[in-house]
Amino acid sequence: MTRRIASSEAIESYVWTHSRESEIAARLREETAKLPQSGMQIGPDQAAFLALLVRAIGARRCIEIGTFTGMSALAVACALPDDGRLVCCDISAEWTSIARRYWIEAGVAARIDLRLAPALETLRDLAARGGKGTYDFAFIDADKSGYDAYYESCLELLRPGGLVALDNMLWSGKVADANVHDADTDAICALNAKIHADRRVDASLLTVGDGVVLARKR
Repeated sequence: MTRRIASSEAIESYVWTHSRESEIAARLREETAKLPQSGMQIGPDQAAFLALLVRAIGARRCIEIGTFTGMSALAVACALPDDGRLVCCDISAEWTSIARRYWIEAGVAARIDLRLAPALETLRDLAARGGKGTYDFAFIDADKSGYDAYYESCLELLRPGGLVALDNMLWSGKVADANVHDADTDAICALNAKIHADRRVDASLLTVGDGVVLARKR
């Protein structure tokens, strides 16, 4: 019988304690925790996971959809080589102004191209400018109703062997409750089913954070 560890606050605390985090990232997490929207921030375990993925595939060209206060972008940018670039898609100047401060302090601001516009507009622009099949890694963590379109756009931009990671794919367990039907939950359930059957990628649904789907473009 396969042994599974049920999530709990104690387990989460243990995981976070054993996740490597820089002093700058810890301060960003603490500042963000004071915001009413703090639940949108990824934890140090996810940040370490994203950085590991970027380094493991030798990524140089990355995309992020949904930047918030910049924790995931900080993790990815710090994992990139000096000539690496991360295109960040967001629509909030207020939240990303916090991100910019920490990117500058960490010395990675020059690696980050922040686009304050609807993400699909930015992704279409990247594709139109010769970006199809040239990106190594993408991280999607934005409005759930837009996930399917973001996934399709990222697949178009990724090179064969490139990775796309999608956050919140367990949606606080709502995806496993047949009685829960709202726009966000239904959108995530539909995309989980789609990726599971998608022969364009190799994929795995992981119990990291609030659930991460990791897909590799074939």
